[in-house]
Amino acid sequence: MRAFARVIEAGNFARAAASLDLPRPTVTKLIQTLEAHLRTKLLNRTTRRVTVTTDGAAYYERVVRLLADLEELNGSIQVSQSSPRGRLRIDVSAALALLVIIPALADFHARYPEIQIDLGVTDRRVDLIGENVDCVIRAGDLADQSLIARRIGDLHFITCAAPSYLQRYGEPRHPTDLEIGEHHVVSYFSTESGRTMPLTFAANGEEHEILGRYIVALNDGNAYLAAALNGLGVVQAPIFMAQQHLDAGALRPVLVGWGTEPVPVYVVYPPNRHLSNKLRVFVDWIAELFARDALLRRTSVSASQP
Repeated sequence: MRAFARVIEAGNFARAAASLDLPRPTVTKLIQTLEAHLRTKLLNRTTRRVTVTTDGAAYYERVVRLLADLEELNGSIQVSQSSPRGRLRIDVSAALALLVIIPALADFHARYPEIQIDLGVTDRRVDLIGENVDCVIRAGDLADQSLIARRIGDLHFITCAAPSYLQRYGEPRHPTDLEIGEHHVVSYFSTESGRTMPLTFAANGEEHEILGRYIVALNDGNAYLAAALNGLGVVQAPIFMAQQHLDAGALRPVLVGWGTEPVPVYVVYPPNRHLSNKLRVFVDWIAELFARDALLRRTSVSASQP
């Protein structure tokens, strides 16, 4: 049943086998055995793709619920006798992984020594079901409303630039200065859509969205900050990423009187996995971690603060 569900979720036998850590012929044999037991065809196979039959679609709807109930039952027995155990596949942006999660993972391991974490580090949006990921931690609006999301914090931003940039081009006095004259921004674009993200400013009822001219455009948060540190333009960076560089003088705040709205951070997971005890304790732990961090918790932090 698990193999059947994974084939549908992954889209083919190869990806399903990889996510289950099983040889592909084994997964094929499992599906054939299941179909023989049920005396019906669940999947249509061609050399290029796998499609689900009408009986297979109806069977899948029940199977997902049964497997979730079984996992919860097993997990509840394990919790009553020991700590949660098993492997969690988690996806997170590089900046959050390096600066927030990895430094705190020893604490999580001390609490739950029998949970293993496979941490995918990327700014790319992953397909949770198709790639068999238990949860992702992402900032911004949620694209898929069918997923379950828990808001755990906010990203607060600061507009800043390197001293070398300010020495060469001067300090902008108004957001529109970034669109005229010699000023440059470091541009950030979406990996999925290719859309350039504007810098946003608000003060005294006045609002601006600025694209600006750029020398380089990037789609990774760490590379975006590195470009600013090397004097390539003005950026709006999350304070949790920029703080150490502001303290060291490698970046300086600009346009201090202009704020920008915080961006919510969510932990997101598929609805059929919300009962997993190992996932539940991780979600509670990550929410606690963000709540302890003054630069990430859901509080009012001025974007003008260094």
